[in-house]
Amino acid sequence: MKSIEIINFVGILKLEDEQKILLIDDELDILEILSYNLEKEGYDIYTATNGNEGIEKAKEIVPDLILLDVMMPEKDGIETCQELRKVKELQKTLIVFLSARSEEFSQLAGFQAGANDYIVKLIKPKILISKVNALLQLTSQVSDNAKLIEIGDLVIDKDNFRVSKSGQQFLLPKKEFDLLYLLASNTEKVFKREEILEKVWGNDVIVGERTIDVHIRRLREKLGINTIQTLKGIGYKLIV
Repeated sequence: MKSIEIINFVGILKLEDEQKILLIDDELDILEILSYNLEKEGYDIYTATNGNEGIEKAKEIVPDLILLDVMMPEKDGIETCQELRKVKELQKTLIVFLSARSEEFSQLAGFQAGANDYIVKLIKPKILISKVNALLQLTSQVSDNAKLIEIGDLVIDKDNFRVSKSGQQFLLPKKEFDLLYLLASNTEKVFKREEILEKVWGNDVIVGERTIDVHIRRLREKLGINTIQTLKGIGYKLIV
């Protein structure tokens, strides 16, 4: 039986509006414990015990966040995540693996399948609830069509193509600006190289394979941003 240390949650989060979380795990005790504690924090909780049921439930309720196990019968978590990412209505839904599998290749497989984050079971309760809270708060603050994005002391003004950090103004070339804006538009998402090329350069433009790397390096040099994380072989993510 899988084990998970999800007990005695402290009330550190109260939501004004209930947000929907879908839990997909074949272990009923885990579903019961997670449901109980997350509901106490103000979340609207739904559950499923396998991948196929989880996909159908997600289509029905369109949750804000899905906590997904990797090892399940019938359809494992990786396959389930890949199927969920094909559903148009679920494109903005956050998917987070909560799994006992801690190997690097399992985590990489999770990100490649389209997950926003990967959490290893036995995580401390307060940390888990804080992660869930942070993920949902950041998503609600920044929409895909946002004209002004503020992340810490970094401000990105899409209308005027202006970027400032700690009050200092920067004038970036268009492609660098577009790349920064894309990463900042969803700080909990790992943007794959193929998606970056499509959204920033377009499908009809041929660029060298190192083009993205060069632009990332220039952004780091100009803005002093050391929070652009490189996931080797996958893509980039802006960490806040």
